[in-house]
Amino acid sequence: MSSATDDPTTTSATGTPTAGDTADAPETTGGTDTASGTAAVARTVTDVLQPRNVLLAGMLGIGLAAAGGAWSGLLWGFLGALCAGLIPAGYIEWERGRGTWGDRHVVDRTKRAPIFFVILGSIGAGSVVMVAGNAPTGILVAMLALWVMTIGLLAVNTVWKISVDSAVASAVVALLAVVHSPWWLLAGLATTAVCWSRVALGYHTVAQTVAGAGLGAATTVAYVFV
Repeated sequence: MSSATDDPTTTSATGTPTAGDTADAPETTGGTDTASGTAAVARTVTDVLQPRNVLLAGMLGIGLAAAGGAWSGLLWGFLGALCAGLIPAGYIEWERGRGTWGDRHVVDRTKRAPIFFVILGSIGAGSVVMVAGNAPTGILVAMLALWVMTIGLLAVNTVWKISVDSAVASAVVALLAVVHSPWWLLAGLATTAVCWSRVALGYHTVAQTVAGAGLGAATTVAYVFV
């Protein structure tokens, strides 16, 4: 919302714009257009690289690599994506439809706890199915790593708003690098883009995105115990 002082064109006592004011107007408009363009790019990045999309692509890749390239790995990967990303996203949309929060971003951290519990329950259930079905070790470890990461996110969120989007983006890149190839670390550029978009849109501070990305990268520690 703009106030009268925000208007780039002011009027003289006779009600006509002054020359100096009209000369400044194009610059203000240009700045607004630039800001609008930046926000549009940030919105696209944060929507395309949201957790459910990143997890769907990433877990399929992790499952395939963990199975040594066997197509059965895609099924395990899809189960992982379903439990870690798609079911929680569905829960968020359901609550949004009920008016619990405005959008998927859930900017009020005090309302995020139920989401974390759904994620923990969903990943836990998926992990049990994987154990029962003798899934490849690599995908099971990835699931357990994401479960522990969610515990960390929940704990931090009780006192500080940490970026979940940044954590997920970082975790998937790190897990792919361990399970498949270190070349996946180049995809860290996508993680950086996610962090930038969250800050640009005003959802998080730089510190909150860096903390999230750091926690996500720490999921690779799980493979030390394999």
